[in-house]
Amino acid sequence: MNHPDPNISATRPVIRQLDDAAINRIAAGEVVERPASAVKELVENALDAGARRIEVSYADGGKTLIRVSDDGCGITPADLPLALSRHATSKIDGSDLLNIHTFGFRGEALPSLGAVGRLTITSRADGHDAAEVTVSGGEMSGVKPAALNGGTIVTLRDLFYATPARLKFMRTDRAEAQAITDVVKRLAMAEPFVGFTLRDISGGGEGRVTFRADPETGDLFDALHGRLARILGAEFAENALRIDATREGLQMRGYAALPTYSRGSSVAQYLFVNARPVRDKMLYGALRAAYHDFLSRDRHPAAALFIECDPTLVDVNVHPAKSEVRFRDPGLARGLIVSGLRHALAEAGHRASTTVAGATLGAMRPEPAGAPPRVYQMDRPSAPARAASYQAQSPGFADMQTEWSARVEPTVVEDPTPEAPPREDLPLGAARAQVHENYIVAQTADGMVIVDQHAAHERLVYEKLKRQMDENGVTSQALLIPEIIELSDGDASRLLDMADDLARLGLHLESFGPGTVAVRETPAILGQCDARALVLDILDELADQGDSLTLRARIEAILSRVACHGSIRSGRRMQADEMNALLREMEATPHSGQCNHGRPTYVELKLADIERLFGRT
Repeated sequence: MNHPDPNISATRPVIRQLDDAAINRIAAGEVVERPASAVKELVENALDAGARRIEVSYADGGKTLIRVSDDGCGITPADLPLALSRHATSKIDGSDLLNIHTFGFRGEALPSLGAVGRLTITSRADGHDAAEVTVSGGEMSGVKPAALNGGTIVTLRDLFYATPARLKFMRTDRAEAQAITDVVKRLAMAEPFVGFTLRDISGGGEGRVTFRADPETGDLFDALHGRLARILGAEFAENALRIDATREGLQMRGYAALPTYSRGSSVAQYLFVNARPVRDKMLYGALRAAYHDFLSRDRHPAAALFIECDPTLVDVNVHPAKSEVRFRDPGLARGLIVSGLRHALAEAGHRASTTVAGATLGAMRPEPAGAPPRVYQMDRPSAPARAASYQAQSPGFADMQTEWSARVEPTVVEDPTPEAPPREDLPLGAARAQVHENYIVAQTADGMVIVDQHAAHERLVYEKLKRQMDENGVTSQALLIPEIIELSDGDASRLLDMADDLARLGLHLESFGPGTVAVRETPAILGQCDARALVLDILDELADQGDSLTLRARIEAILSRVACHGSIRSGRRMQADEMNALLREMEATPHSGQCNHGRPTYVELKLADIERLFGRT
């Protein structure tokens, strides 16, 4: 403890003004973290300039060369030196920092890039000659004439050569190139009417195009759907629901995938605020909350959501990289995401993703090449087999159904009426058989459907229990001795602010002095529960996400178990009318396409898929 602190000097420190070069290098450390950060700033400048086509070229993961070309409005020769000055921008006048309609507004990107690399800007504005300016390590050259038809070309060479210590923190060329690709793809999602080309010129020459997205046409949703299909794949586009929701000045558009099209991680989640790609913890938490009742903990939803609002309702100046935002009313934004997604998922009804059928067809593999050839002629049957064959040919065919695990639906003569369409024309078709006392085989107009009767009925019962809970509330049980929990003043205040919401779920809290709450009642469906542990879990979730789903999740987990035990069990034989009634109820119930754990409840195979299995195409 007697060792002197190395940060404490024996002499009085002197306050000095840093020179511009040091200031720019310090600021560059916040704005330009890696080559992908430089690409992001330059592409956003091109978008702010009104570019309709943007080409990004890089070499060695962006460490040795980054070049961004656009067909935007350009920069006049007189403005080129000013564009490289710190805090000089054409995007705001400085009077209102909340009313921001552009990607950039600080005037820091170009000076920061020029402070840590060799930057060259060549530009031509309408009515002016092309000009070029170069800055290297913060030292600017004079403006000189150049040859360019229009737009702007920004070339950045030897990134971080002026700050070589930063180069030691760079990852491999492949990792840096992947980060650049991710940045360009996110910006391409935000601007579907703009064309993007990404080119790797590490080997010299023209290089190779690693990503290309041509400008989309049509309305906003059509253009966005086409752009997402190009970036996220056709499977996402086929299984994504259109999202269009509005709440008190906030509008959310985009596409969100069905629960049965889930991912093993959150890599397919893209969020935008006023077209700006953001990585906001609160927004990601809202997305997870919207799907929490449809996916297991190890699965993640896929979505691309765009929130539009008046710029005065959101502050984009809270992070140096502008990757985080702060809403004036965070609860409003969170509620918009949760309610908008849940409404879209409910409207999807029983729909399941098309990838389920693809996985089913993939599971039907041909026999191994080394396997002995199959003999398709019949061997001499055994006595029981002969008896079964004779019985099958007899008029008493219906009597033998109890001896088989598959049963054909008996022919039912119905009075055809114009109001009652054939069952095959309905989405899930008409039940034809039950296989292994668990799977219902139904025929549709253009294929067949295989339904897991237990999983499907489990979801139907679960949705019914949830509706009853929402209509009648959660019954609570009073504690004989209230649970007194001591907390910090902030935690107690945060918890009491949620008291009304928690009371609707059966958890009744009261203030019991400074920093102390009393738990009077707990949800009866939880039985004997640890009230203190439950309250602390709720507090942790409130601190992490600003909202809590812990209590509701526990209640719904119990309802899910009740639904599981109260649903049709595997192994039960069902009559034809029972199977058809189950199919009709699935068609009328939201979320019936997946069970309580996010697995599909049915598989649909088109006739073309079945014919392909047998080589008939």
